[in-house]
Amino acid sequence: MKFSKVAGALALCVGLLGWANGVCAQKNPADITIGYSAMQLSNPWYISVRWGMVAACRKLGIKCVIIDAQNRVNKQVSDLQNMVDDRFDAIACTPLDAEALQDLYAQANAQGIITGSLAQVVPGSHLEYGIDEYHYGYEIGKQAAEWARNTLQCRGKVALITQDNVLATVPRADGAEAALKEICPELKIVLRKEGASPEGGKLVTDEALKAHPDLDMVVSVTDAGGVGAFQSFTVNGIESRRHAIFSGDATPEAISLMSDQSSVYRGTVDLMPYQAGYLTIEYLYDMVQNGAPSEPRKLYIPFKPVTEADVLTGKLPENLHLAPPAAPVQ
Repeated sequence: MKFSKVAGALALCVGLLGWANGVCAQKNPADITIGYSAMQLSNPWYISVRWGMVAACRKLGIKCVIIDAQNRVNKQVSDLQNMVDDRFDAIACTPLDAEALQDLYAQANAQGIITGSLAQVVPGSHLEYGIDEYHYGYEIGKQAAEWARNTLQCRGKVALITQDNVLATVPRADGAEAALKEICPELKIVLRKEGASPEGGKLVTDEALKAHPDLDMVVSVTDAGGVGAFQSFTVNGIESRRHAIFSGDATPEAISLMSDQSSVYRGTVDLMPYQAGYLTIEYLYDMVQNGAPSEPRKLYIPFKPVTEADVLTGKLPENLHLAPPAAPVQ
């Protein structure tokens, strides 16, 4: 996709999106700092988000601070509080606990700091760049269920790896489960458990295989969990055409695993992390330069299935394989 030319629009003192209500009082880009707190930077989706943010910050000539919350609510709150205390121009996060951040975001807004949410939403954010969690999960489950219908005639066992430790993403697993049951009602879901990291996904799959050695399929609501499931399948020698792993995020790691014709990794859903990170910075920058909107700017991150056939034939979504920035960011 082509990204908007922010600098040219700013020269005319007109917001990119036409919805900011602030007075045109432009800052030197070199004096602007935007901070972002990711849930867990070891998750491949956030790695790609980070690449997009870094690229946007470099293009705009602004400072970019990206911090790993390490799946710890208290750390995320503390890191964002430090950004507010240091008077960053804008802060954003993917919240582990949105309620725990509401007062902090209200404080930031009152101090004139632009606030944003990516993927999951903190109420009161100026930018709410969210995910339609249920339908995203449904798309993941749909791919898996259609494969099971065609390959297993819907007779099989599946483990569902979730991100249910984050309240906002529970609907994603609900959507995946609904698709499995609607399209393949004979499928037996033998385990639904949180494991949204490679380590967690491996542990959940190991547990499922111990109780059900005849497990046919794993469906994960994140590629990170799917990668862990693949590791478990590999260790246990599961590699037949009657086994499968499906997930969501379309990260380079998942795509790489799918590129082997003998792989049991058969599908993912592109949540466009690089573009989401890039555009998050553009939207926040525009608000910094042109004023906060009178109402939250609400957008959904688009998503698109990426099938086994797409990968093996090279028919991948645009910008799916993007190299990381050449140099690190703070």
